[in-house]
Amino acid sequence: MSNTTRFIARLCGLALLMTACNNPSENVFLQEWNTPYGTAPFSKITTEMYKPAFLAGIKEQKENIQAIIDNPDAPTFENTVLAMENASPILDRVQGVFFNLTESESTPVMQAIEEEMLPLLTDASNEIMMNEALFARVKAVYEASASLDREQQMVVKKLYEGFERSGVGLTGADKERFAAIQTRLATLQQKFGQNLLAENNAFKEATGITVSEYYDFMASCPDRAKRQAVFEAYSSRGNHGDENDNNAIVLETLKLRAEMAGLLGYPSFAAYQLADKMAQKPETVDAFLQPIMDAAMRSARVQIKEMEAIAGHKIEAWDWMYYAEKLRAQKYALDEEQTKPYFQADSVLKGVFTAAEKVYGIRIEEAPEVEVYNPTASAYKLSEPDGALIGIFYKDYYVRPTKRGGAWMNNFRDQSEGVRPVIVNVCNFPAPGEDPTSAQPSLLTIDNVQTAFHEFGHALHGFFSQCRYKTVSGTSVARDFVEMFSQFNENFAFVPEILAVYANHCRTGEPIPAELVEKIRKALKFNQGFTTGELCAASILDMKWHELSAEELARFEGPDDIRAFEGIVCKDMGLIDEIIPRYRTTYFNHIMGSGYSAGYYSYLWSEVLAVDAWEKFLADGVFNPSTAQSFRKTFLERGGSEEPMTLYREFRGADPDPAALMRARGLN
Repeated sequence: MSNTTRFIARLCGLALLMTACNNPSENVFLQEWNTPYGTAPFSKITTEMYKPAFLAGIKEQKENIQAIIDNPDAPTFENTVLAMENASPILDRVQGVFFNLTESESTPVMQAIEEEMLPLLTDASNEIMMNEALFARVKAVYEASASLDREQQMVVKKLYEGFERSGVGLTGADKERFAAIQTRLATLQQKFGQNLLAENNAFKEATGITVSEYYDFMASCPDRAKRQAVFEAYSSRGNHGDENDNNAIVLETLKLRAEMAGLLGYPSFAAYQLADKMAQKPETVDAFLQPIMDAAMRSARVQIKEMEAIAGHKIEAWDWMYYAEKLRAQKYALDEEQTKPYFQADSVLKGVFTAAEKVYGIRIEEAPEVEVYNPTASAYKLSEPDGALIGIFYKDYYVRPTKRGGAWMNNFRDQSEGVRPVIVNVCNFPAPGEDPTSAQPSLLTIDNVQTAFHEFGHALHGFFSQCRYKTVSGTSVARDFVEMFSQFNENFAFVPEILAVYANHCRTGEPIPAELVEKIRKALKFNQGFTTGELCAASILDMKWHELSAEELARFEGPDDIRAFEGIVCKDMGLIDEIIPRYRTTYFNHIMGSGYSAGYYSYLWSEVLAVDAWEKFLADGVFNPSTAQSFRKTFLERGGSEEPMTLYREFRGADPDPAALMRARGLN
């Protein structure tokens, strides 16, 4: 569940089926958890507990929400806004576990529960967020919010705007239609994700590699025909006209989103989505992305000529990564088969932890007393130097069939006053050998290493949060701001002092040679025409889909229309034929099954902030304690309790420099 929807999910109610668990004393979700640090007792949780727990929690929440509405006292922050935030302790527990496990332990049973509950939960969320009497109380607090402190003002603002954006101002048939759209979109999102999981597993069966191994395979496979076959299988996921085809889901989703935005008076879904983001409007994003695309393609065209000189033939899309690796080896004498032995997954995790300890002065240690939900996951405790608990961290790094593709951070428990967070990082790194005697470790690519640091940057954003209210704590910030902290943390991956701690050869124990480190550092800016181009292309494709009006989308009927539109958009943006968007529409889970619709640009937008902030660290000294503490207290502790640009200017003393991104990627 995305951070931007977490508050509404917390308020999800259910107007129907208000029955509780038959045996509440046996359902762990209906009890306070007497476990280390209040973490989930996974060994006691059965799938049969989820539905009764949802229903019991919904009953509790419904009563609490009704009590707020019926309160005869004048609306205040405490008796309305804070009361809403604290209305659903049982739901907080069950949703915190269930929606995390549906992404990493997605069995058919879990999928069936999700399929049954999501539409009902969405209906109930609409009932709450469209309740005019409840909104009247929130509005009264919002209009008198000048007397509140800044964090309270931001909580009220977020809640008030959430009501408006959820259709509370609609009436009659429009209100009913808006609610119906929300319910249907929840079902479509869930189905898209399930189809993609099935497609990813089918891809592995057909090719012998996982989706997460795709780039590595394409860079190392010398068989051109096999590369082409794998490329075609990878780039056609969700687009085979079978039971897992996502085309119909995509079109219905896009049309419903556009209709929903129109009901609220927006010309497109993109306009609706961006209204409460840093960028604010689609035109700003379009103007931001196109110069990046132009620079990436200029670099890509130069590299094509260099690769064709090596290949002796025209470079096709399935050739790019293979000959890019050849060119990188030629230019920098760098082969990832040389670097992988120094990047064992467990050692990289040690580096991730060491960087956080060295920069922020904290302690991270294993917590074997904390239960985990899968035997390949691990638990850790983060503490301040004086022993005060910062939070509990789960690491779930290795690929398995029940886990969706990609990498992410999420909360099992949000931070709030007196409550420390429980956070997970999930990745899809290659699993180590099952036989301990084989001593086959999980060896990571350079990109994998960056991913590990990236996701822990999100985790630190959640861990360091010192907000009083979970509505604005941790990563509950604007979508185009949240990626700043993860991308910033990537910079520590190849700092010499950190590499010295974790980059040792998996067989010999020898530290990574200084000359190899220098090759890596130089090579990080290599192939940016491709890397930046495919990312920017996906961002533009996302925007162009969501900038379409309901009237324009009405002309789209099927897969041929989707492919034709993709082709037109790619041509108009200047994407060369040898590169495709990082995600094509039918497997673009970020925008169809997650929370990045009309928001995938945020990776590049946030990167401007991240690299500009990193330049300050470089100027002051990477491990300068004053700079690190300023970064922590200004950003990481304050979550969404202040407007993003206000926080940025407070830390940097100026607006971010847009050229910083081009410098960092070597595209200037």
